[in-house]
Amino acid sequence: MIEKLPRHRPERKFSNIKRIVLECSLIECVHCGAELTLRRPRHMRKTVQTMDGAVFVAGKSKECTNSSCTHFGKHYYATGVLKYSLPYSTYGLDVLAFIGWQHEHEHQQLAEIRRLLNQRGVEINESNVGKLYRQFLALLGGTMAHTQEKLAATAIEHGGLIWAIDALQPEGHGTLLYVLYEVLSGTPVSGIQLPQAQAQRLIEWLQPYKELPYKVLATLSDGESAIITAMNSNWPDAPHQRCQAHFLSNLSESVLPLDTKLRQQLKADLDGMPKVPEYSERPQDPGSEQQQDSLPFFQESLICHETQS
Repeated sequence: MIEKLPRHRPERKFSNIKRIVLECSLIECVHCGAELTLRRPRHMRKTVQTMDGAVFVAGKSKECTNSSCTHFGKHYYATGVLKYSLPYSTYGLDVLAFIGWQHEHEHQQLAEIRRLLNQRGVEINESNVGKLYRQFLALLGGTMAHTQEKLAATAIEHGGLIWAIDALQPEGHGTLLYVLYEVLSGTPVSGIQLPQAQAQRLIEWLQPYKELPYKVLATLSDGESAIITAMNSNWPDAPHQRCQAHFLSNLSESVLPLDTKLRQQLKADLDGMPKVPEYSERPQDPGSEQQQDSLPFFQESLICHETQS
């Protein structure tokens, strides 16, 4: 019996999902060297379906606030969000890798891959499985749309490029997926699948991008030695920095469960406390000269009044 699926996209609701908010990895303006200022608004936010469940991903940008800089007010975006999904996609990179592996190595048809993903809790139809497979091939082939135009425009605007590599090991097979992207433009450029971390294979993979006619301002990566070796081999004159998001994430892994438990305990304790009365609810001394509607001194202070929270 043929399984009937809805022709329209069903409404998706995900509750109690993990929230990930990433900041721009850059610390200083690439033009003037001044420290970048974190902006409050999020430049992107979306729910991404991964093989481990849905996650909410948001990115916060930074800007140069040095008024004498030629790029004063320029926004630099959190390219760490590309580790979770490609731009304009609500499916994780691990889902792309799973589709590619199942189709090319397990020889599964798109309909069967769709069923496998549905069984794993990923809401997707056969049409989107095919779309993600084509994106997977484009990523591995380095043929993502408008990549060369974006790299050229970025090199002109900033005087060069900043390369970064992320690696992930999708569940369901033993290969590693490495993704190369340009930081200043937030552009995913290429990908490669390897059975294990191999510096020489990564060096060869990066060769075409080494030969591009653009200056490389810096390189970013996590702490994997094979990646660092490959990037330093191809761009020995470019300073290398460990990605701030990876570093902080590694530090927080052991602390996060304890922090979550502590916050839950504090919330439970505070919920049992009586509400703090507002100023207007506090008893007044009838003999006091202060009027009922007058403000306390700290609210009348000019300094306190102008302070923004």
